Amino acid sequence: MGEKINYSLNSQDFEPADESEKEYMVKMRPQTTAFKDGIRRLRKNRVAMVSFVIIVIITLSALIIPAFWPYKYEAMLGMNPGKPVDPSFQNLSPMTYSTTELARMEAGEKIFPHLFGTDSAGRDYFIRVVYGTRISLAVGFFASLIVLMIGLLVGAISGYAGGKVDLIIMRIVDIIYSLPDMLMVILLATVLKTVIGDSLEGTALARIGANIISLFIVFALLYWVSMARLVRGQILSLREQEYVLAAQAAGAGGGWIITRHLIPNCISVIVISTALQIPSAIFTESYLSFLGLGVNAPMPSLGSLASDALNGITSYPYRLVIPAIVISLIVLSLNLFGDGLRDAFDPKLNG
Repeated sequence: MGEKINYSLNSQDFEPADESEKEYMVKMRPQTTAFKDGIRRLRKNRVAMVSFVIIVIITLSALIIPAFWPYKYEAMLGMNPGKPVDPSFQNLSPMTYSTTELARMEAGEKIFPHLFGTDSAGRDYFIRVVYGTRISLAVGFFASLIVLMIGLLVGAISGYAGGKVDLIIMRIVDIIYSLPDMLMVILLATVLKTVIGDSLEGTALARIGANIISLFIVFALLYWVSMARLVRGQILSLREQEYVLAAQAAGAGGGWIITRHLIPNCISVIVISTALQIPSAIFTESYLSFLGLGVNAPMPSLGSLASDALNGITSYPYRLVIPAIVISLIVLSLNLFGDGLRDAFDPKLNG
């Protein structure tokens, strides 16, 4: 016969464990969430954090510097009412002064230097670069916001509804994908600028200009398809989950399920895609402004500054180099930061 097994219960086995037993049995770790884990991984990515710091510095500079800079972006320094134009203010080299300013300095007056010189119209080039950076960042941000809203709405409806709705929407997406991007952007920007130009006079949108409004419309018509496809793919993989089926069984509507269950569960992918969309929008605005289809004069953008610099590229090459470097730095930093977000928050890349 084998050894007898004792099935009797010991009351001490049911007593609550003390703190020392808990520390021995359980490996304690601070409570965390998926978002906190993603932020922790992002902070370890030095390239992404350096890119983020560069983006913050450029953005704050574009917002703060125009408030106290002594020169305005549209002010032609050589023009005074009732007096002839002073040509000494035009085409100044960096850190130089006009003859009028030199005379005022000899008289004891303090003159703030022109860090990047002046352009052919006598306008301070540094403040125009700073203001152009502000315009390019603002256009990139709001254009990406438009793409996000349209792509999120269309992709969520297509993925959740399925069937004929999904088929029709995806065929529209395929048609837009088949169009040549640059050609359609240029054609639409040209046509829309002509169509809506007169209708903006006397309205609050007149200050923004027909070119910027047409640029936003171009993004709303063409650039939402990538976001819509991404959101649709996420919704298709999530709509068969048990919590979605439970919500449907409880009588929840499609809109409630999309806003409360499906979109929150793919928010990290949406944020990453939006972060990568911003540099694309900035680059699109820059080359449209370079072609004369961007912001309205005298308001500058980095693309329009580069375009204006072509007229004197042999004599003043720095006017083209400076906005080109700023555009490259912004786009590169945003792309590297977007890659860091994807590495930090995409669970497939983190095992």
